[in-house]
Amino acid sequence: MGFASWVLHVDMDQFIAAVEVLRRPELAGRPVIVGGRGDPTERAVVSTASYEARQYGIGSGMPLKIAARKAPEDAVFLPVDHEAYEAASDHVMATLRALPDVVLEVIGWDECFLGVRTADPEAVAREAQRAVLEATGLRCSVGIGDNKVRAKIATEFGKPGGVFRLTEQNWFDVMGERSTRELWGVGAKIEKRLASHGIRTVRELADADHEAMLREFGPKLGAWYHGLGSGNGPAVVDDTPWVARSHSREITFQQNLAAPGEVDVAIRELAEHAYADCAAEGRPVTRVHLKVRYAPFETKTIGRKLPQPTLDRGEFVDAALALGQMLDRTREVRLLGVRAEMTMPEEGDPVERTPMRGRI
Repeated sequence: MGFASWVLHVDMDQFIAAVEVLRRPELAGRPVIVGGRGDPTERAVVSTASYEARQYGIGSGMPLKIAARKAPEDAVFLPVDHEAYEAASDHVMATLRALPDVVLEVIGWDECFLGVRTADPEAVAREAQRAVLEATGLRCSVGIGDNKVRAKIATEFGKPGGVFRLTEQNWFDVMGERSTRELWGVGAKIEKRLASHGIRTVRELADADHEAMLREFGPKLGAWYHGLGSGNGPAVVDDTPWVARSHSREITFQQNLAAPGEVDVAIRELAEHAYADCAAEGRPVTRVHLKVRYAPFETKTIGRKLPQPTLDRGEFVDAALALGQMLDRTREVRLLGVRAEMTMPEEGDPVERTPMRGRI
């Protein structure tokens, strides 16, 4: 086979847990759960769980208290260490960036796309794995595709530590009878909406009526979701430096907030911190979002566009507090978050692809 353009998706295996085990080799082989301050009696969620912990049904996003009930006696709970993961991520990406004749696009702490023109993409994938392991002691899985969507999905078939190729030629053989939920970007809500139209498998999505998809999801998203059924997606790997579109701060309270005054104080503090992160970049804020998790565990998000982009802290904080007035003040609050969206540095800059760093 001659040279062709390929997209490789590199995904670090159990990244955060693996970094922790590197620092504490005695934890190898034990169930490791990382989240919050490492105290399973506190309110926090699992950031990651080692493969050993996942065997007990423990996964990312699960409340630590539930994880503690599922975990065996030899499980280890550790606090989140953003700086350590950031340093490890930078080392991994620098290693991959140094590979010959590749274009690297970072899409997260623990994953990236590589663009390469080669006659043997598996050889490039194995070289990437070797280089990362040798430089960092960390292992990764690699998905190979003829576009980003197929490469990203292919990685799941290669985990852990393997390589898998998914292209137009074998797409339906591999994915056709699988649930739409297994497609990149299809969550529970979209899966449910598709199912309401009798679309439950990937092939059924590919065969769906195009106009019906546009009516259900709108012209842009309808076309995108319909295309996902055939594994369609962008094939160009972009090495343009990632630029954040927003900054956010959130906090889970160890005791529910019951008084409206307490909620307002918390919103003000979160808004000031989120705004300060934007101000440090010198970029105006254009939109504010407020996230609330009511007790026991119902989450809602509301947002509002500002009248005009602003560099005024008070204006942004007031907008966040105004959103706070829309909350149900009769309910107790266990989590609050404020997100500030900014203007992009220059006209035409790429939009935010995925959050680069962990939760603040």
